[in-house]
Amino acid sequence: MELSKRLQAVADLVTAGYMTADIGTDHAYIPIYLIENGRIPGAVAADVNRGPLERARFNVTENGMNDRIDLRISDGFSAIHPGEVRSAVIAGMGGALMVRILTEGAETVKMLDECILQPQSEIEKVRTFLLQEGFLFLDEVMVEEDGKYYTAMKTVPGNGTAGKETAGWNEPELRYGRLLLEKRDPVLRSFLERELRLKREILDSLEKNESDRIAQRKAQLKHEIEYAEKGMEYYAL
Repeated sequence: MELSKRLQAVADLVTAGYMTADIGTDHAYIPIYLIENGRIPGAVAADVNRGPLERARFNVTENGMNDRIDLRISDGFSAIHPGEVRSAVIAGMGGALMVRILTEGAETVKMLDECILQPQSEIEKVRTFLLQEGFLFLDEVMVEEDGKYYTAMKTVPGNGTAGKETAGWNEPELRYGRLLLEKRDPVLRSFLERELRLKREILDSLEKNESDRIAQRKAQLKHEIEYAEKGMEYYAL
């Protein structure tokens, strides 16, 4: 099975040999790929809706993996038992939903060796939550696909160290990823350059408009430009 660049970035972060839960599995592409390539021994593919799970069931059967992939209706981690898997993948959903799933499934999450996360929105909110809960960041990967940018994170759930990792993370690091900035990731650089270009163009187009609403928008744009510029400073080091 060939994955999209977005899903490949997630799959590549899963540690070989780990029994894995794919939360919000949809088509079960990631567990099928990982098993097909000998990366993991088996998986639990979970989704809250029957429609996606039936699509997953079809793909699992087509690939002859009914004995390797356990399909379950599950709201987040609700049908995953603590200690049953070592790795969890959560991708293809918004940041707020991801935070809810991690919060409600805390008893199972704290038993994991790793969480591979790819929020589709509110990434700064997700990073802040993870740090407050004591998660450690092992790696971050950014890819561009069809004009959109996606960030995948490899994290380790905290074990009583809640909040300790938050100290020292500045706003650009929360927004764009400390690890991505520190390794001067070229895809992130492309993203920042695009952000700066587009936001400066919008700001220039609004320059002669002085309404209150536009003034608020211009202030917001200047704030966003400032943080993107701070992110670009890492590439000048």
